[in-house]
Amino acid sequence: MAETEAASAAAAAEAGPAEEGTTNKTVVLVGVDDSDHSYRALEWAVRYVAETAGAGAPVELVVVHAKPAVSSVVTLGGPAAAGDVVRYVDADLRRRAEEVVDRARRLCAANSVQGVVEVIDGEPRFVLCNAVEKHHADLLVVGSHGYGAIKRAFLGSVSDYCAHHAHCSVMIVKQPKPKE
Repeated sequence: MAETEAASAAAAAEAGPAEEGTTNKTVVLVGVDDSDHSYRALEWAVRYVAETAGAGAPVELVVVHAKPAVSSVVTLGGPAAAGDVVRYVDADLRRRAEEVVDRARRLCAANSVQGVVEVIDGEPRFVLCNAVEKHHADLLVVGSHGYGAIKRAFLGSVSDYCAHHAHCSVMIVKQPKPKE
C-alpha cells in the first residue's frame, strides 16, 4: 500500500508542467528533525532522488530543518534567569540543528546524492509549506509519527497540515508495523 502511494506521489511530482524558460526538473523537498520518523522520510527521498537521477531525469533534493524559536521553548519569568536560560536553550537548539543537518548530509553523501540543506527558524508546518513555495517543489516528503486522532488534535500534525496546505504532492512516509 505504501509503495502504491509512493508511486502515485512520485508520478504526480514528475507530471507537473514546466514553466516557460525553466528546465523540466523535479524538485523534491524533505523535512527533517531529530526523530527516526523524519530520518525514514529522508531515506525514502534520497532513494527516490538517486533512482530518478539514475534514470536520467533531472532532479534536485532540498533538505529543510525547521529550528524552533527559543521563545517557543522558553516561557519563564524574570529577566535575569530568562537571559541565561535563553542563551543555553538557543545554543542547544543550534547544536541539535547542526546534528540533524550533519546526519542528512552523511546520508546524501553515502548515496551519492547532492542536495541543498537549509535550517530555517520557525514552526515546522509553516517552514515546510513556505519552503515548497520558495523552491517550487514538486514533491514534499515528511515522516509520520503515527499519532492517533486524539494526540493529533492536541499536538497537531505537521504531515497533516502539509498534506492540506502545501502546493505540491505530499508523500507521508510511515513507520512499518512490527511483524507479529
